[in-house]
Amino acid sequence: MKYGYIRPTVSDQQATNQLTSLITDEVYIEAHGLAKKRTELERLFMQIQNGDELYVQNIEVLADSLQQFLDILRLAERDQLMIYFVDDELTNQSMMNATLLQNIEFFTSLQSIFLSHSSTFTLQAAKQEGKSIGRPRKSDVNLQLAFEMYDSKDFSLFEIKEATGISKSTLYRYLDDRVLVEKDE
Repeated sequence: MKYGYIRPTVSDQQATNQLTSLITDEVYIEAHGLAKKRTELERLFMQIQNGDELYVQNIEVLADSLQQFLDILRLAERDQLMIYFVDDELTNQSMMNATLLQNIEFFTSLQSIFLSHSSTFTLQAAKQEGKSIGRPRKSDVNLQLAFEMYDSKDFSLFEIKEATGISKSTLYRYLDDRVLVEKDE
């Protein structure tokens, strides 16, 4: 049988541009792009039999990390499953005709894609749950005190940190922001 697997990706968040020109017997569509709770992928792998074919638009659709990709490739080899990666013009049984450098560049790029995918969908999920994203903001009172202590040149960075709880790197980041704001005014 020919199966298809679709899930949202960074470049296709609605999952509408995947496997559009392919005819498959059955398509499994994941509702989200997150790494966890990929129920459709699990259902698919429970359904697949030896000798079946699986079509995915690209590697990012199927895996979230190089380790997961390796695990899926091992599973495919064990079950004699042929996986077609449409965009990459690859299968799990074909090797790119490339130099070692080109292969390393490919897998480095793949690792960056996995990270981007994971970060994008994790941040979107956190925002939907109402979680604040990024570093927590320091209180204005402590920040103002740190600025005053720093500007007075009477205190060491350690003393400023002890009095305000603001580390050297955080203080410098806020000082840089303060300089940019002053330039804009």
